[in-house]
Amino acid sequence: MDICGYRSVTVSKSYSGVALLAPVTVAYRRHAEQGAAWFIGQALKEMLSVAGIEKHDIDGLAVSSFSLAPDTTVTLAEYFDTTLRWAEQVTMGGASAVIALRRAARAIQAGEVEMVACIGGDGHRRESFAELVSNFSDFSRRAAYPYGAAGPNGVFSLITRAYMDAHGATREDFGRICLALRENASHNPLALLREPLTMEDYLRARPIAEPLHLYDCVMPCAGAEGFLVTSIERAQGLGLPYVTVLAAEERHNAYRGDPVQLRLGGDGYGQTLYEGADITPADIDFVQAYDDYPVIVLLQLEAFGFCEPGRGPEFLRATPLTCDGGGLPLNTCGGQLSAGQAGFAGGFLGLTEAIRQLTDRPLGKGVANARRGLVSGYGIVNYDRGICTAATILERGG
Repeated sequence: MDICGYRSVTVSKSYSGVALLAPVTVAYRRHAEQGAAWFIGQALKEMLSVAGIEKHDIDGLAVSSFSLAPDTTVTLAEYFDTTLRWAEQVTMGGASAVIALRRAARAIQAGEVEMVACIGGDGHRRESFAELVSNFSDFSRRAAYPYGAAGPNGVFSLITRAYMDAHGATREDFGRICLALRENASHNPLALLREPLTMEDYLRARPIAEPLHLYDCVMPCAGAEGFLVTSIERAQGLGLPYVTVLAAEERHNAYRGDPVQLRLGGDGYGQTLYEGADITPADIDFVQAYDDYPVIVLLQLEAFGFCEPGRGPEFLRATPLTCDGGGLPLNTCGGQLSAGQAGFAGGFLGLTEAIRQLTDRPLGKGVANARRGLVSGYGIVNYDRGICTAATILERGG
């Protein structure tokens, strides 16, 4: 069928036959002199070791990195002395990991590639933060940075305040998220922030951009995360534990007419995601939500049906979020708010941790009898309102 000269094509939503395996983490550091290419290379090296394969067995590479430029995925192939049949550079912020997964899975299904390494990694020098926030967006650089309102803190303070005013949320409600993630991080030896955090500590922390205080703000760092995407047959042949993809979706610039971004793209495709997986939110054993700020975690919980829109504060007051709390385990390794944020804020931490949980290799506490997990990503929030969201539902393989 032709519409306006374009032919419509029916594409299967199924991700059958695809396996995710060999999740790796290059230990986070608050600051590092090594650049992004070094951390990405270390992740690739660790993946080869975990999978018991050679470099030439990987013929696809998907990378997300803030500080890699001017290098690219292709120049990395040269540095790593390898040849690729397929290359992707995903620059969609916290949605990058799930989007890299989607692209790689489709390439596997199409027979374009046999094994893809998906990696998010960055260096982080002490002097790089000012450069990072000044280039947060073109609008930010021209109109906000000269007046001191640079980077994401100002944007998310406005979103947080708008949510509080609209739905009666309090700082204590957001604190419940931060405290739960710190408790989860206390069991993760690689988390940068593992010391106990009390509600008093949270409330008394120094203000950053009201109503955001210190523990509401994600901490940039150096490090890398990665995983392999291949066919189930190849994973089984390697004798490695793996997970399968039940469903995955993405949206860009959704709800562009809203005066404040209090809805995510997931509000529009959450039901489709569950229908594709043939399950409901009650069948999800844990959630790895992108957590640069607590309000975004709450919006994701609402978007994917764990509570009604606007009812997030009530949900947080009634639902434990730790790994052994009998509620909804959230960001089981501590998330970015306690473990750190590496890899262009690419959302890789949540995806690698989900694979770890479903293959019984968590960084911290395991979720008992976990069979399915939801991973959601959120990114590219500019002062001029660009936004990306993506989510996937994974299931234990074998």
